[in-house]
Amino acid sequence: MAAERQRLVLATRNAHKVVELRAILGAAGLDVDLVGADAYPEVPDVPETGVTFAENALLKAHALARATGLPAVADDSGLCVDVLGGAPGIFSARWAGKHGDDTANLELLLAQLSDIDTPHRAAHFACAAALALPNGEERVVMGRLRGTLRFAPAGEYGFGYDPILQPDGYTVTCAELTPDQKNAISHRGEAFRALAPVVRELLG
Repeated sequence: MAAERQRLVLATRNAHKVVELRAILGAAGLDVDLVGADAYPEVPDVPETGVTFAENALLKAHALARATGLPAVADDSGLCVDVLGGAPGIFSARWAGKHGDDTANLELLLAQLSDIDTPHRAAHFACAAALALPNGEERVVMGRLRGTLRFAPAGEYGFGYDPILQPDGYTVTCAELTPDQKNAISHRGEAFRALAPVVRELLG
């Protein structure tokens, strides 16, 4: 009789994230049963009260692991602008005041940087990916996508600040890359790929 596959829960209700991590774990040779948080609708979303991406990812992973009794993965990400000292950072999704208003967030950031010349518009997307076990054990890894901020949005793909970040080595923004092209270089993809050997180590 075949051994039961280890179930792993990803702290998201975004089906695309689940598919992305499932593919990365599969490519790493890990045979786990990955599901999203929507498999446990009774578990409430966790407020992101940390002051770093890592803290927020760990908060969400530990809460889900405690609630389900299963190993849990969570991520937190945002845009960090060098000339702004790393802001918007953990406030990326609510930079303009209302959570998730991508257009307002992007417009406010562009206005704040309107007099900053291209050589000083360096920025990066950062992602922390955390694995938490029900026994309290935890690991967190980081992924980054470095680039330069454009003066105006370009591209139809992606979301958030994708239309204004031009990755290093590219002549287009993240929003002008196809989803597959973006996933290959993205901060979340890099973090999830770095997490795969951690999953192997801790889950066996």
